[in-house]
Amino acid sequence: MKVVSYNLRKHRAIAELAALDEQYSPDVLCLQEVETAGLAEHVGRLQLAHSTTGNRLGLAVYFRPDRYEFEVVQSFALKKSLHDHLLRPAHERLVGVRLRDLEADREFVVASFHAAPLTALNSLRRHQIHAALAELQGIGPGLPILMVGDYNYPVFKDNLAEKVREAGYELSLSDSRTYTRYKFFRGHFDLATSVGFDIERVETLPRGSSDHLPILVDARYAAATESEVEAAIGA
Repeated sequence: MKVVSYNLRKHRAIAELAALDEQYSPDVLCLQEVETAGLAEHVGRLQLAHSTTGNRLGLAVYFRPDRYEFEVVQSFALKKSLHDHLLRPAHERLVGVRLRDLEADREFVVASFHAAPLTALNSLRRHQIHAALAELQGIGPGLPILMVGDYNYPVFKDNLAEKVREAGYELSLSDSRTYTRYKFFRGHFDLATSVGFDIERVETLPRGSSDHLPILVDARYAAATESEVEAAIGA
């Protein structure tokens, strides 16, 4: 399964999505900072599963309807940062979708995530990540989960990876940095967190008009059963 995640930088990279579908043929496309009002129902061969409605610049998930069957979707509000309270509240920072793989006859959960901005503390973003993963378990208890997006986590990723592993998940970085706009905050901002999947590769794709570079996650189902996934995350 191939999943592309892309922060569109206030919607300015929206015109690049059809080319991404044409060139990389993703099964799922997860977006951040997209203007959700009037969002197209289809991008290339992909169909819109859901987009947030609580804020203008939100999240969206597209999927391939010829390969996957849409089952459940839900968006979630997570703990707000001071930036959210004082400026433009981001009411929803997570969209999770449960899909059925028609070829493999398996269900899984995929999600688009956008953490609090750099003005917040890493501790808040860790709280948001932990809460997001717990919410996704509610969509599909015991199912494989893949959460991708803009984690806004420029430093101390080893600590983040350790916390994620303690919760039963794996954190995956791409093969090169995904954000280069600010001199002191360059690095891997766009990440993947998973359980029940083997992440074979995370590739940073060429730069477009956004300050984030899109990532392509290549994942396959792990051999773990649903009960083993539940045990891994302490369910």
